[in-house]
Amino acid sequence: MMRRRNVKIIATLGPASNVKEKIRELFNAGADVFRLNMSHLNHEGLTRLHALIREVEAEEGRPVGILVDLQGPKLRVGEIADGAAMLEKGARFRLDLDPAPGDATRAPLPHPVIFAAVEVGQSLLLDDGKIRLRVTRTGADFAETEVIVGGRLTNRKGVNVPETVLPLKALTDKDVADFEKALELGVDWVALSFIQRPDDIAEARKIARGRVAVLGKIEKPQALIHLDEIIDISDAVMVARGDLGVELPLEEVPGWQKRITRSARRAGKPVVIATQMLESMIASPVPTRAEVSDVATAVFEGADAIMLSAESAAGQYPVEAVRMMNRVAESVEADPTYPGIIYSQRTEPEATGADAISAAAHSVADTLKAAAIVCWTNSGSTGLRAARERPLFPIVALTPIPATARRLALVWGLHCVLTEDAHDLDDIAERACRIAFQEGFAQPGQRIIVTAGLPLGTPGATNMLRVAFVGRKGSAAD
Repeated sequence: MMRRRNVKIIATLGPASNVKEKIRELFNAGADVFRLNMSHLNHEGLTRLHALIREVEAEEGRPVGILVDLQGPKLRVGEIADGAAMLEKGARFRLDLDPAPGDATRAPLPHPVIFAAVEVGQSLLLDDGKIRLRVTRTGADFAETEVIVGGRLTNRKGVNVPETVLPLKALTDKDVADFEKALELGVDWVALSFIQRPDDIAEARKIARGRVAVLGKIEKPQALIHLDEIIDISDAVMVARGDLGVELPLEEVPGWQKRITRSARRAGKPVVIATQMLESMIASPVPTRAEVSDVATAVFEGADAIMLSAESAAGQYPVEAVRMMNRVAESVEADPTYPGIIYSQRTEPEATGADAISAAAHSVADTLKAAAIVCWTNSGSTGLRAARERPLFPIVALTPIPATARRLALVWGLHCVLTEDAHDLDDIAERACRIAFQEGFAQPGQRIIVTAGLPLGTPGATNMLRVAFVGRKGSAAD
């Protein structure tokens, strides 16, 4: 199946989409990667969904990526008497370690690490920022606050601490166990929540040991301080606008989305835009105009992937949501303003042979009006370099390694095809022409640009560029 767009679509699986036929429908509608959210899955559920996705992948004959999203630390208040209490603006409100049910004057907060870190004058946010408190006094086991923005507080609502770095690891014991299970199953990406510093990613990479790609979710203001270092150490990043929009002023989120996207593109790292992209489609068969514009903005910015969360996991119209996202992406990429916007953000290649070859492939393909760039890649680095150039013609990534093809399913513009490794230089061009023809990207008489690393199979050694003519039935002719 040939997608008619470069940006990729990630669909979250959940109660509305956790059976094989629905997964197949989502794939055929446009989903390239499936997200499995460990906040709502146990190991049995993870194993079952992993198996179903792999069955669909085998039957459809296309590499499909699997992203496991770890839960991360969850900070929540305890129980409230009668299930809810109304906090009035200007009132005094205490949070403490006493497990007794709370009321309109206090609530249990079983996280002493918060009391140790928070300072007078800082904010505490409850229930995704709906309730805002300002700290007036602290102790080892309590924080007294003033209610700045009131509201109805119910049991187990989340707590955000936007103005301080909490001495918490991004990986809880549950996350480590989930991580190990994901590695055992052989998933392609693991997303790390609650990142505050580069060390959080480094810890995950030690566990991964190269067996899975690590995606850092940018959802804490503290992560923005170390953004470049986090991008550098991650395999990809996600603009997780949900929590980021709780802990930052909402009006700052669009600007940060652009800055994160452009920083990731400069570094050649995939970037995913996530949260509330088509939120109204949880209950409606059509999105709002604002949501369509939101998706379009991410595509115009050159994001590698755009993600559906509750829309595909728990909504009433999961397949329709994927189809809509696919249609918006196709429309944006066909817009006459799209090439200029994409090219204006293009960055200079790094001073390496591999980057120079990838940049040259783009330039030669542009000059010759080539039908496609075909890159041979074992580790995936050649494919990533080709995608970083954002050429506005197809990129076909050929690899003999299923894990590489699945991992690259998240990356902008890459159409991944599994094939045995090439035997020699002639086979590199011959097979590239034949596959480009068979996949519908090139016709006899057209030219393709072929890149590869020599010796064959050497990771990251992109050092060959070849122009090949597609002959009859897809054969190569220089």
